[in-house]
Amino acid sequence: MWNFPLLPDRASTIAEQVDALYWFIFAVVTFFSLIILVALIYSAIRYRKGSKASRAGAHHENLPLELIWSLGPLAIALLIFVWSSKLFIDMRVAPKDAMEIYVVGKQWMWKIQHPQGNREINELHVPVGKPVKLIMTSQDVIHSFFVPEFRIKQDVLPGRYTTQWFQATKAGTFHLFCAEYCGTSHSGMIGKVIVMEPADYEEWLAGKTGQTMSSGGEQLFQQFGCQTCHRPGAGQRGPSLEGLWGKQVKLGSGALVTADQNYIRESIINPGSKVVSGYQVLMPLYRNQLSEDQVNQLIEYIKSLSAQEGKSGL
Repeated sequence: MWNFPLLPDRASTIAEQVDALYWFIFAVVTFFSLIILVALIYSAIRYRKGSKASRAGAHHENLPLELIWSLGPLAIALLIFVWSSKLFIDMRVAPKDAMEIYVVGKQWMWKIQHPQGNREINELHVPVGKPVKLIMTSQDVIHSFFVPEFRIKQDVLPGRYTTQWFQATKAGTFHLFCAEYCGTSHSGMIGKVIVMEPADYEEWLAGKTGQTMSSGGEQLFQQFGCQTCHRPGAGQRGPSLEGLWGKQVKLGSGALVTADQNYIRESIINPGSKVVSGYQVLMPLYRNQLSEDQVNQLIEYIKSLSAQEGKSGL
């Protein structure tokens, strides 16, 4: 027997749904292509030049037939639209209990850091059966995070965050590619996702001790003197960051924005872009002073301030 799989192995919860949509579209295309091909060959032979086939009684109008070939494809197209839209939303909205991992694309490597502090290059360790949310940005050009066995692919953009989630269903090692041409060594920007049993993953996580991302962010917060303006109290010149994460923020323009990764990143890199109502632009630009990894650490620290506030009951 030939061992020639048409598709990569399915190794995530969403993979089966993606394949089902793929095979449905493939079946629809094949079905109509065969009908057209058969009709074309039949007509070309039967009504070829010089044939004795009768050409009398040709119909110029046939309402039932016109309705069938108009409404039928419309119904199929709407079905594919609804099906694919639901699948798209399911692939983009991560479960609330998903573990978050930061990914930075760089010519030509994937830099990965877990909130616990573990760092990886071109490797991503995750536990089987646990939802994983990737928070991704690029340090230079557009990249694309692609794991065929998981059926996930998400562009990784400079200047903003994109997210992608998955839940692995089997332990093993799976290919990781950059699916967007990103320069001369694009083909070498490859890696692997290593899916481990939960106990093995916890052991791996504990075996690579290091500074957590929030602790690193706190050090940067102190190093750049951020507490001078952002700590609540007398003489406060910037908005307090305690309890900020996930809340609605009113800007000077009157607009409301959510304090998420993109908002905090933009506020660090370009403080004048979205100024909080009641405050002036006093914060310096950090565009060329902080790496993407350091920005991620600051975001985790600000997120931890909200967690501390919740624990204290404030």
